[in-house]
Amino acid sequence: MKLFLKFFFFLFGSFFLFGQNPLVSSDSLAQAIWVTEQYQKMTLEEKVGQLFMVMVTSNQPDGEKEKIRQLILEQKIGGIIFSKGGPVRQAKLCNEFQSLSKIPLLVGMDAEWGLAMRLDSTYAFPWNMTLGAIQDNKIIEKVGYRVGQHAKRLGVHINFAPDIDINTNPNNPIIGNRSFGETRDVVADKGIAFMKGMESAGVLSSGKHFPGHGDTDVDSHHDLPVIPFSRERLDSLELYPFKKLINEGLSSVMVAHLEVPSMEIKEGLPSSLSEQIISGILKEELGFEGLVFTDALNMQGVAIFGTDGAVALAAFNAGNDILLMPQNVEDAKDLLIKNYNRGRISEARLAQSVKKILMAKFKVGLHNYRPIALDNLYEDLNTVEDDILYEEAIENALTVVKNRFDLLGIKNLENKKIAYVKFGDAPNDDFITELNKYTTVTQVNANTIESLKKQLEDYNLVIIGHHKSNESPWKPYKFTDRELAWLQEISNLRSSNLILTVFAKPYALSDISTFQNIDAVVVSYQNSAIAQRKTAELLFGAIHASGKLPVSGSFEFRAGTGIQLSSLNRLGYSLPERVGLSSKGLSKVDELVQDGLDSLMFPGAQVLVARHGKVVYNKSFGKPTYESEVAVADDDIYDLASLTKILATLPMVMKMEEEGKIALNDTFEELVPEYSNTEIKNVTVLKALSHYGRLPAWIPFYVRTLDENRRPSKEFYRTQPTDGFSVKVAENLYLTDAYNDSIYNRIGRQDLKSNRYRYSDVPYYVMKKYVEDTFGEKLDVLANDFLYSRIGANYTTYNPLEKIPKNKIVPSEEDNYYRYQTVQGYVHDMGAAMQGGVGGHAGLFSNANDVAKIMQMYLQNGYYGGTKFFDSRTVKKFNTCYFCDKNVRRGVGFDKPQLEHSGPTCGCVSRKSFGHSGFTGTYTWADPEEEIVYVFLSNRTYPSASNTLLVKSGLRTRIQQAIYDSILN
Repeated sequence: MKLFLKFFFFLFGSFFLFGQNPLVSSDSLAQAIWVTEQYQKMTLEEKVGQLFMVMVTSNQPDGEKEKIRQLILEQKIGGIIFSKGGPVRQAKLCNEFQSLSKIPLLVGMDAEWGLAMRLDSTYAFPWNMTLGAIQDNKIIEKVGYRVGQHAKRLGVHINFAPDIDINTNPNNPIIGNRSFGETRDVVADKGIAFMKGMESAGVLSSGKHFPGHGDTDVDSHHDLPVIPFSRERLDSLELYPFKKLINEGLSSVMVAHLEVPSMEIKEGLPSSLSEQIISGILKEELGFEGLVFTDALNMQGVAIFGTDGAVALAAFNAGNDILLMPQNVEDAKDLLIKNYNRGRISEARLAQSVKKILMAKFKVGLHNYRPIALDNLYEDLNTVEDDILYEEAIENALTVVKNRFDLLGIKNLENKKIAYVKFGDAPNDDFITELNKYTTVTQVNANTIESLKKQLEDYNLVIIGHHKSNESPWKPYKFTDRELAWLQEISNLRSSNLILTVFAKPYALSDISTFQNIDAVVVSYQNSAIAQRKTAELLFGAIHASGKLPVSGSFEFRAGTGIQLSSLNRLGYSLPERVGLSSKGLSKVDELVQDGLDSLMFPGAQVLVARHGKVVYNKSFGKPTYESEVAVADDDIYDLASLTKILATLPMVMKMEEEGKIALNDTFEELVPEYSNTEIKNVTVLKALSHYGRLPAWIPFYVRTLDENRRPSKEFYRTQPTDGFSVKVAENLYLTDAYNDSIYNRIGRQDLKSNRYRYSDVPYYVMKKYVEDTFGEKLDVLANDFLYSRIGANYTTYNPLEKIPKNKIVPSEEDNYYRYQTVQGYVHDMGAAMQGGVGGHAGLFSNANDVAKIMQMYLQNGYYGGTKFFDSRTVKKFNTCYFCDKNVRRGVGFDKPQLEHSGPTCGCVSRKSFGHSGFTGTYTWADPEEEIVYVFLSNRTYPSASNTLLVKSGLRTRIQQAIYDSILN
């Protein structure tokens, strides 16, 4: 029986020795057996070799790599820590080194914010200080998980993260952005979340830098920092996160090179060499049973304390298990073996560390080692899922610390003239581009403050962006003296409000002397492209604000400051997977549009897809014409043709109906008394806008104004504006003012058609006249004042040449039947052209992004950007098919899905969906059930409107089908 018990203890001794050690896996029996078997087979040299982890860089010269090979073969080292290089090179090198080692190597990395901390071509997640602003710790856990997945994919078993130093010193040169914050609870809670995420991916965690490197202005890479605080202070602050993470199962701790007099009586002794700190406080007092790593032994904070061997021996005797990055393994190992042979290192002490190392190797699967797979390595380390998580993290980190007058999110765009001023020495392109998706924001540059102030007098809102390098968390973050002076000068301008956005750590705020005249302050923490875009979205209310400062940015803005803001339901911009669509599925849209280009259906196009209030696909294709040298750009505008009906006239009619100025059962006679004796007098608004009023499809008004040669007749036209001829139809072509009455007279003389259902432009002439007569203002002015200027649709306009450069307007046709010129910047539709470019049925120009804003407003039942344009019942009333029982699919103004087999959609949309198509090759559709907005703009009429390939191909609805096919289950 005694023999059995001795064998049992021998077999499972490592398990009992370490009790509830966090390194013990759930399969503790198998682990104990493997650890014991490996330890039994090891020579003394192999056991001591396990204590060493040496640095490798995959970009180092071959000679240096050969040294590592020799350390593995001859010194039997237990692990390697990879530093600089690239992922594929590292994977190959790691596979080679593992093949040389008798017991698989434990591979470590410093990858606090992802592999990109050390490697090129890999993903960089937000820094800890950015994560510290996030209030939902589940997001931080997800970041930890993805960092762990990346590490595991690259064959890394332990990531020396999270950094749980409490950064209470703003001048800390080495921690700073690597810390979750300055308060113990924030650091502990975020650290636990990150640790749990990483461990759940199968990668060991490491809390650092024990006992706390946050309150020092000395970098231990270069000198030995002194932590002069009392033990009571250290217990209550610096040690607090370590205690919490240890209780939650922290796998390892990295001990810093710090002088801590209240913990170690020997003056000048680094904590990494202190038995009192490591064995006494960390292990005994805090009860930590996991792996203990030294910080790098080649750092000056410890290297000055003796030879490599002496430092390594002191570190081991102090209680460290793994000696990290010694400068000379051979000397250190020899000295450890000598001390073992002399009895100064006991077998029990050696076994304690070596068995813990072996237990860690078992836990990460090294008992069943497999080489790193090289296929798709880069793709696996740079995924769409990573982008989505980064975006989610940044969104939730952005922190509003001041918001006087409720300036954020920016509302009442019709009253805003906005300037942007760049501070800092880092890129800002993504920020200014994203700002201009919401409204016109002009970047103002000047060499002197006097010149800058003079220019800013024309603006009533100024946004300053302070952009600092995003390359690493140690880059400079401060304002220059000149910028601080300019900031105060700008803040004193009485003609404008001021918003300050800081794309750097919050400490940048500490140099600003006063915030009295700065109306809003946003801390974005980093200057990444996504941080810039998301900050623009926050400013305009497309996303909420929930972040809180993890550190004190200034006396006024202490840690924990953060103003919560709700979204104003403006369109945001994201990735397809964020809203349940497949990027791969949407790539089919690229193929379909390219087919359209190759088949000469149109010279160019814009296609946009939004879902759940986020634009996830917005691309421009082809060229404005087949002869153009430039490509179509996202800010080019197209002639929308009949989309004008639902984007200009219908909004005005809906608002008037809501205000009691028009009713759906009103007749044409009631709207236009001159029609009292006509056949069309009893046509109601409801029937007319549902295309159930028996009206003609269109009337070729222009034909009667041509001479016998089918040229514009001199009776009706002039080449220059003169008295009575001011209606500009096209370049150097002016129609008589009197002809507008002729248009309406001719409409009044129309006979009703026999077919009940007939799509018709005619009702929109009547609606336009009634709207303009009611308000005493032209439709283009009314639509702009009511909708476009307020919604931020600054690219949406009639007669675009009055506002937009001609080269940004896509040509519609080479007209050889009426105007005899290239139609560019003038409406393609002849009837609308004869009304000076402002028709109720046509005449509007826009880009895909602006069209999406208006459709999203409809989708949101009349609400957008903090403004309620319509009551929800109004939208529902006009989006109802009143004559479906008559086989008429139309709503009131809106087109609706087909009732039978063919129609205006792919047949895959809901019955609640609505939209419209346009003659020039345009299309837009919105589906409330799937919350999808789809916009397609093209100039299929160029060079000739006789090109019907787009219509015949059904390309626009095939694209719609591809969008719906991309919905993820």
